[in-house]
Amino acid sequence: MNRDQAHALMLEHTPSVSLQRHMLNVEAAMRWYARHWHEDEETYAVTGLLHDFDYERHPQEHPAWGVAYLREHTDTAPEILDAIMGHATYTGVPRETRLARTLFAVDELTGLVQAAALIRPDREVRGVELSSLKKRFRNRAFAAGVNRDEVTQGAAELGVDLDQHLDNVLRALQEAAGSPEAPESVKGS
Repeated sequence: MNRDQAHALMLEHTPSVSLQRHMLNVEAAMRWYARHWHEDEETYAVTGLLHDFDYERHPQEHPAWGVAYLREHTDTAPEILDAIMGHATYTGVPRETRLARTLFAVDELTGLVQAAALIRPDREVRGVELSSLKKRFRNRAFAAGVNRDEVTQGAAELGVDLDQHLDNVLRALQEAAGSPEAPESVKGS
């Protein structure tokens, strides 16, 4: 499974533009961390793109349905499948690899960054400042669906200071938005 195949599969199974945007944002954060740790960027990208591809059509069975589908119909690497299962705490699947811990750590946080961008007049992530993101993180009424406890737990599992993790993910999405090849859904709405 390569990035183009994962992207096509994600689009095929995910009609919602907002959920597509979420997966593209997770992909961007995963790529940033892969480069940071000198890991395989393609593996991290595919994991980010596929982690929620089944959520819209199979919310009650997510992510087990998606992992079963990937196992049966694709050649997706087992470490990617394990990471996808581990990003949902209710599965009980331990996050034993850096890949799995990274997915868990960036998943919820990308939603907070996106929400912070969408309230700006220009709706651009490039204008979001770290100080503003930290304030929004502490305000649990803002983007209330973002699980702050999982963001904090994810940073701890990665061994990254929470403020540094906030900065890393913000930078990742800003860099992706500034890239000429970035899809419009990453750049803003």
